[in-house]
Amino acid sequence: MIKDDKITLIPLGGLGEIGKNMMIARYKDEIVVIDSGLMFPEDELLGIDVVIPDITYLIENRNMIKGIVLTHGHEDHIGALPYVLRDIDDVPIFGTKLTLGILGGKLKEANFSSRVKLNVVKPRDIISLGSFEIEFFKVSHSIPDAVGLGIHTPVGTILHTGDFKLDQTPVDGKVADFNRIAQLGAEGVLVLLSDSTNVERPGFTMSEKVVGQNFDDNFRLAKERIIIASFASNVHRIQQAVDSSFKYGRKVAIAGRSMVNVVNIASELGYLNIPDNMIIELDEIGNYARNKVAIITTGSQGEPMSALTRMAMSDHRRVEIEPGDTVIISATPIPGNEKLVSRTIDQLFKLGAEVIYESVSGIHVSGHASKEELKLMLNLVKPKFFVPVHGEYRMLIKHAQLAREVGIPASNIFVAENGHVLEFSEEKGAISGRVTSGRVLVDGLGIGDVGNIVLRDRKQLSQDGILIVVVTINKELKQVIAGPDIVSRGFVYVREAEELMEEAKERVRQSLEKCAEKNITEWAAIKSNIRDGLGKFLYERTRRRPMILPIIMEV
Repeated sequence: MIKDDKITLIPLGGLGEIGKNMMIARYKDEIVVIDSGLMFPEDELLGIDVVIPDITYLIENRNMIKGIVLTHGHEDHIGALPYVLRDIDDVPIFGTKLTLGILGGKLKEANFSSRVKLNVVKPRDIISLGSFEIEFFKVSHSIPDAVGLGIHTPVGTILHTGDFKLDQTPVDGKVADFNRIAQLGAEGVLVLLSDSTNVERPGFTMSEKVVGQNFDDNFRLAKERIIIASFASNVHRIQQAVDSSFKYGRKVAIAGRSMVNVVNIASELGYLNIPDNMIIELDEIGNYARNKVAIITTGSQGEPMSALTRMAMSDHRRVEIEPGDTVIISATPIPGNEKLVSRTIDQLFKLGAEVIYESVSGIHVSGHASKEELKLMLNLVKPKFFVPVHGEYRMLIKHAQLAREVGIPASNIFVAENGHVLEFSEEKGAISGRVTSGRVLVDGLGIGDVGNIVLRDRKQLSQDGILIVVVTINKELKQVIAGPDIVSRGFVYVREAEELMEEAKERVRQSLEKCAEKNITEWAAIKSNIRDGLGKFLYERTRRRPMILPIIMEV
């Protein structure tokens, strides 16, 4: 190795937040991208569909990119690729069979499948991308085929855990490759990048097998139809629901587009084992006794358009919740979704269903390592340097504290932010700078065309509404020949506020007269005067600040 040789790590997403995970590993003029995820919008991002990482740095250095390596098939790790590949579409992508199966479906929908090179790998495979040698090792998570990465570089080995937990009894019987993780630690790991999502939870995360036992109990006790809501990507959970249905003689129907897609892909690839003639169409559930049917559906997060939410609101075309139904919500609300989930649960109870949900039963376990497992990973790997990833800022800080507890010097632990440039040599590490990073908002077909100003306008419109003031002016005589007319949307109901509207029109006339007296002829200045005068009046009368949009037509 050349003296002072360095390996550079640049997180473009996933640090200080849950979601849109993306990490860049760079050696000289070679780049490998690890994951490319999206994040679902927070409440204040009105109208936004998804949030993806800002990839300006990758676009500027696209000729250096040797490949994109994926750890597993969750949206927060692969969901941004249909957008990212619009700018970087000639790069090979590597992932396990199920990960690429799910990605392939997404790319097909986005008309990318013919141009993108998808390369299937399996645990213990090693690939070469320029100076990088990347090996894949098995980890347990809430989706099959999840892997961690051993990234061998001329400077040293970087170990990326991906999302993981140390499940001793996974549903598919494929435990994490503890042996290889320990071997990598013994051989020497320069930098460990480890999942921080559950660092605040004490102890160990329960095994997925616990959920199967609880499913069995609930199926045994249920007298009528059973509806199970889960993440579509949680293939192990779907398998357990199918197993319990088979055990108790129930046919299974699938609801929700994403659930149908994942079930089809996972079945074709051999990750779901469903007995013949067990799956029925939703339209056929009426042909069977209610105690002989189970429905597996999307909607565990209370998403407004999801199948379970539409059932709860009596808005689903094929499934109507009836008294006696048992609804199992097998997921924990993502931070920010608690109100949506609570509303859905309340509505299901109102319709007479028996609802079993995570906070009162053991029908969900996390896919992420808790505190003791994170300590075990640190002790197995024994890295020289440690960078906590995948978590909100407080989680990264807590994970750094754990690393100090197990003996990693504080000077060798780096709590970074998206965009930070982390440089590591054999002897030292440092945060040496920052590159362009942040969030790109996707709204419909628009990518990045909605910014802070548009969001501010949407917020104002949602809170106080809009008033449109229309005035027709004779340009030569500088006289108002029609109007002002006022159109209100989301501010007041005009028919019940005629007096206020008349007074508002009078204020507009006064503003126009002042402009005429001062010989103000610029349209922009006239509009500004109308906005200021009318805005002040409306606030005094209503304590509201609607958006005021003056329209001046000249003849």
